[in-house]
Amino acid sequence: MTADKAILPVRGSVTLTCSVEGSADWKYDWFRQTSDSHAAQLFIYETNGVISVNQGGIYYCRGGRGYPVFSTEDSNKVTIQQTANKPKPTLTADKIIIPVHGSVTLTCSVDDSADWRYEWFRQTSRSYADQPIRYAESNRVLRANQGGIYYCRAGRGGDPEIFTEYSNTVTIQKPVSNKAVVTLQPNWPLIYSGETITVRCEVQGGADTQWEYEWRENNVAVSRKDKEFKISSASIHIYGVYIVYSCKGRRDFYSSTEWSEAITLTLSLNKPKPTLTADKIIIPVHGSVTLTCSVDDSADWRYEWFRRASASYTAQPIRYAESNRVLRVYQGGIYYCRAGRRGRGGEPEIFTEYSDTVTIWKTVPNKATVILQPNWPLIFWGETVTVRCEIQGGGDTKWTYEWTPDNLNTYPTLSEHRISSNNYYSGEFKCRGRKDSYSLTEWSDVITLTVLSNRPKAKLSADNTDIPVGGSVTLTCSVDPSSSAWKYYWYKGKKTSEPLNTQDAVSQSTGQISVSQGGFYWCRGGRGDPVYYTEYSDSIRIKTIVSNKAVVTLRPNWTEIYRGEAMMLRCEIHDGGTEWEYEWETPPYTSLNQNEYKISKASSHHSGNYRCKGRMKNAQHTSTEWSDYIKLTVSDNAPESVLTVSPSWLSPGDSVTLSCEVEHPSAGWRFYWYKTVPKLSDNSYSYELLPGSTNGTEQDSYIIHGSTHTAGYMCRAGRGDPVFYTQYSKPAFVWSGDVHSAVTLKVSPDRVQHFTYESVSLSCEGNFTEWRVMRFPKGSYWSYCPNWRSMTGSTCNIKSSQQSDAVYWCESGSGEFSNAVNITIQNADIILVSPVHPVTEGDSVTLGCKLKTGELLSNVFFYQNDKLIQNDTRGELNITAVSKSDEGFYKCKYSGKESQQGWMSVKAVSRPESSSSLIPLIVGLVCGIILIILLLLLYRYRRSKDSHFIRPIQSESTNQNETQHNENSSSLHGDACLYESIKGSDNTENDAGESQDITYSSIELKNVYKTGKRHETVESSVYADVKIGSAADDNLTYTQVNYHNKGKAKKHNGKSTPAATAVYSEVKPGTSLGL
Repeated sequence: MTADKAILPVRGSVTLTCSVEGSADWKYDWFRQTSDSHAAQLFIYETNGVISVNQGGIYYCRGGRGYPVFSTEDSNKVTIQQTANKPKPTLTADKIIIPVHGSVTLTCSVDDSADWRYEWFRQTSRSYADQPIRYAESNRVLRANQGGIYYCRAGRGGDPEIFTEYSNTVTIQKPVSNKAVVTLQPNWPLIYSGETITVRCEVQGGADTQWEYEWRENNVAVSRKDKEFKISSASIHIYGVYIVYSCKGRRDFYSSTEWSEAITLTLSLNKPKPTLTADKIIIPVHGSVTLTCSVDDSADWRYEWFRRASASYTAQPIRYAESNRVLRVYQGGIYYCRAGRRGRGGEPEIFTEYSDTVTIWKTVPNKATVILQPNWPLIFWGETVTVRCEIQGGGDTKWTYEWTPDNLNTYPTLSEHRISSNNYYSGEFKCRGRKDSYSLTEWSDVITLTVLSNRPKAKLSADNTDIPVGGSVTLTCSVDPSSSAWKYYWYKGKKTSEPLNTQDAVSQSTGQISVSQGGFYWCRGGRGDPVYYTEYSDSIRIKTIVSNKAVVTLRPNWTEIYRGEAMMLRCEIHDGGTEWEYEWETPPYTSLNQNEYKISKASSHHSGNYRCKGRMKNAQHTSTEWSDYIKLTVSDNAPESVLTVSPSWLSPGDSVTLSCEVEHPSAGWRFYWYKTVPKLSDNSYSYELLPGSTNGTEQDSYIIHGSTHTAGYMCRAGRGDPVFYTQYSKPAFVWSGDVHSAVTLKVSPDRVQHFTYESVSLSCEGNFTEWRVMRFPKGSYWSYCPNWRSMTGSTCNIKSSQQSDAVYWCESGSGEFSNAVNITIQNADIILVSPVHPVTEGDSVTLGCKLKTGELLSNVFFYQNDKLIQNDTRGELNITAVSKSDEGFYKCKYSGKESQQGWMSVKAVSRPESSSSLIPLIVGLVCGIILIILLLLLYRYRRSKDSHFIRPIQSESTNQNETQHNENSSSLHGDACLYESIKGSDNTENDAGESQDITYSSIELKNVYKTGKRHETVESSVYADVKIGSAADDNLTYTQVNYHNKGKAKKHNGKSTPAATAVYSEVKPGTSLGL
């Protein structure tokens, strides 16, 4: 490229020349850059080689010719400089494409100075001259609604007027609303070798406009300007590809339609091959088959149809040049098709290849059926069956047969096949008949033949294996699967014996007989000719039942036991004088033939039902009926004992009753009673047996007389031999508020009720070095002080934030218990001030009321057992000489605030009892009479070899040794009880060779006067009952003397004391009494 000058004169232009040496017919595209950093813009398209420019910039060009367009390289670049002594406006546009019915806003800007007036220019084509469209306007904004190349300049001043340089140009495009569409004629998107098609660009609604056309092939612009052009497959050298066409119409240089939607044209060198399909290949009776010949998605195809009657016949055309590609046929045969079409303008017709063939069969109405002879759908190894294909209504027709499975289709085709289980496996059989090449029946229904490789085994069952007295049982023989062809053969004893006859068994029905004799029975099945036999069944033992009855007994007779206990089950036969063998049915299956079933250590798998029956030794098939079931339950968890005590708090003279209960109660338990002994080393308890419970007690209660101090107790139960024990119970406590010298619990502050967050000290005092403070909260379990508070030496310090109500006591390292106290900690505003320990009768006591704030109170109301007893101005309740009647619940009330109730206990003072002078005489007289009676009884029973024994009262041990019996003792405990022992002669020489006979007498007398009442006569009578019993020791005799109080029973702390009391006398014969 060359330029006639390098500097653009003011209001002048520069001529640019672009040329390609040595050739012609070139068209040139011109490009301009405003600077090296900006992209070049194509501003003139396909012009001749000379143009004039009136703007500075960097210019270059490129040549092109031919179709498709062949382009040269870009030319050299030429820089045109513009005179720089004038300002140059900047032209901008808000958009470069004018929307339909819209406009574009152009803005011409010079600098920030004023008084500029603007001129606007528009060029409708690169080859057209510029046209001024506005002149000397003060508005620098222009709304443009036409396409074109726009630029501007500005001027101002007087005469002459000064103008700026011309601005940069802005190209504005204006699309038209018409739509361009690419069409194919004929409308074949796929053309084949020898075909021609016309591609046309049509602008909808643009009939009156002179349009120019632009084309794209595969999204690349081409130089084609025509409205339509033809594509011939002969002109395309690449086949099997597709070309995508799109176009648009241009009304002028800057007004055009949008690009059309693309359309794809595929070119193929080979002829197409139709695809022939059939909706089915067998024509049903009175029906048809639909054939479809398909080429591709293009139109204008016409179809030809052909049929051959057999593979050896020539094909005959049956349809020609039909537009319908679907054919309905009613005859069997071999069908195929082809298609052809003709282009526009007398072009020759083009034919496709022939399609693949489709063979169509015609169904005849005759029905094929597969039958089995014999009709056994299941056969076993060694059996044979025939399958036969029968054509119903086949008459004289000569049929050939087709079978499934395919291995039956051997030449010549046969109507029947012999199936041997040795050669065939299980499968499905069906057949059909063929009358000619393309006429056949439908397939028969399927028959399934199952072949089992093993010989079947007969199954024998009985409705009962025991023949009732005078009755019979029914035996049933079957083969699985069942078949009416089976016959059954019966045997008794050995398999090799002859089958049973009608004398041995009564036939009930096919496969069933009735027998009335015990023994082993067998059966087997057979069918066919020659007979095919099954395997023998398993034997069934049939037993004859006798009238003797079997009974299961338990030793010990406990149906509920625990893991580890022993149990003996015995099978007893009533009226069973003969020798028996035994059969058991037990949860852990065991094959026992003895009459006893021993469980040495029971476990859960021994739980269940047990029964037995007897079988005569001399008649193995004769037995009793099963006994009734006995259900034995074995618990895996060791039983627990639960101990309760009554009362919980002791009063003077109270008896304490211990009650022991076993969870899930059952029979046979003996109870063992223990006293707890504190064990400070591991914060637990050891335990000591209470008197009289070495061998346990039958009663589940134990009475302790005369208990005065706090104590703990435990119990457990045991039964069986060896003894099986329950777990020990949890300790239960009996509390006493009496303070004794050995161990004492003191509380500071000395009151029952305390506020939360108040410090309370519990101190243990006594002659011991080791201590622990115990607590038993209401509704909870005991614990020791370090578990819930701090322990310093012998003092436990409490400062609780929560309410509590608990009993506290001390325990020493030597096993002593202190007095117990009840302390409540309350989240309240007011509490009652009352002493912790019991108040001794006759002492004075002061009760008070205390606020949490600690202020002194007056005008306090005091209540005893909810009855107002003081309502004056005093703040305390003073009782100068306390009596038993002052014992009870107290509370106080101040200024609408009421404390909780607190119990004040009163300790009675023991007083000497006054008695009549006749009492000693009566006691002496009664004792003398009883001694005389005992001596007479001793004399009478010395000759007897039998001894008599009555168990002493519960608090005495039955396991005392002889050294205990040889001691003289006398004590008064609770009620008046006198124990007297008489020791025998010390002359060992005179006693040589004789038994050591010692006589004991124990007499218990109840008081006949009421405590605390002096010089009061009580009506009473004395009765003496003498009971004699035998003991295991030949030299020991006990007598029991009952002493009765005729008057009313004495009531003691709400409990009635029995009016009759037992006196035990223990006598050993042969003792020298010194009388």
